Amino acid sequence: MKQSLIMFFTVLSFILNAQIIKTKRGIVSLDGIHVAKIASKSGEYTFMDLKETPIFTMEFIDKSIVDSVRDSYIKLNRVYNRDKTLDMDYISPSAFSGDEKSAVYTSIKALKIIDDRGINVKNLDELFKNMPKRKLDTKTKEAYSIRSKIDRLNITVNNVGEILSNGIPVGYFTNLPVSFGSEDTVSDKTFIDIEMYDAKSKLIGRYSTTTKRITTAGGKVFTLYREMSGRASILKFPTYKALAERMAILDPSFIKVQDKIIVGEVVKDGVEKDKK
Repeated sequence: MKQSLIMFFTVLSFILNAQIIKTKRGIVSLDGIHVAKIASKSGEYTFMDLKETPIFTMEFIDKSIVDSVRDSYIKLNRVYNRDKTLDMDYISPSAFSGDEKSAVYTSIKALKIIDDRGINVKNLDELFKNMPKRKLDTKTKEAYSIRSKIDRLNITVNNVGEILSNGIPVGYFTNLPVSFGSEDTVSDKTFIDIEMYDAKSKLIGRYSTTTKRITTAGGKVFTLYREMSGRASILKFPTYKALAERMAILDPSFIKVQDKIIVGEVVKDGVEKDKK
């Protein structure tokens, strides 16, 4: 009986203290009182006071780090002091993640920078003064570490199928589909594997367009696939650059990270390329 009464009053207290949040025609209301205005452009939400003075912006970021690993977070910025940008962990009910309701909910419930008096500039300043650190899981941390290494390699693929790192040829593709050159994604399904070689014509690995599977010469296997994560679909068709990057991850000897990349002349079909 005692436990039932405690449960009853706990629920009653929650109901009585629950705030009614509404957004209509760009006006944010809290328990029927207008407290702020909101406008959006290209996925960025600008919060204004009732005199339409912009105070801060909020943007929901959902980006691919590497392959199937994505990172979703909030980017917060003060209009009156754009020197600092605050990246924060995603805080929002999943039912409306990333839209206007999510931005309003995050501002009121999670960050408490909007209250019944309007936009709380003091709390906003305090948030930037004591910037909270993001809590990344192990998978995301590892993905960022890999991404950092890949960015240093600066891999590109030119229109003849050569793989370059910081502008220097380090390998090439063979068995390219007919669509190569007209688009940068591998969309043609053929029964012949696309092969990757290093600068000395040593086979590094193969990619199957039917199974979306990369197999290194050493036997490592990685499958590129499509799945949903948050608001974005992942890797429906991989780019040639993504294939080269993944191969560099699977086989660190393919392209080594160093201050100056040193490789031999690209040899193709047993013939050394002419030096320019």
